[in-house]
Amino acid sequence: MSALPRNVTPSTELIEVRWLRSSYSTGANNCVETARPSAGPWAGLLAVRDSKDPHGPALLFSPESWAGFTRAF
Repeated sequence: MSALPRNVTPSTELIEVRWLRSSYSTGANNCVETARPSAGPWAGLLAVRDSKDPHGPALLFSPESWAGFTRAF
């Protein structure tokens, strides 16, 4: 079994996801957006992308990895 990629290029390959912006975002459009794919090979992972580049890549994290990252900051 091969490991899943750690990013999706472009993030538009994640179909039928709802991208959410951080509640800490400002009007300067310098934030990240997250989505939780519910189907396909990325189901159960958390996708993160740059809000300024919605057609660019998305990084993929396990829920545990993302929780650890957000707790650290």
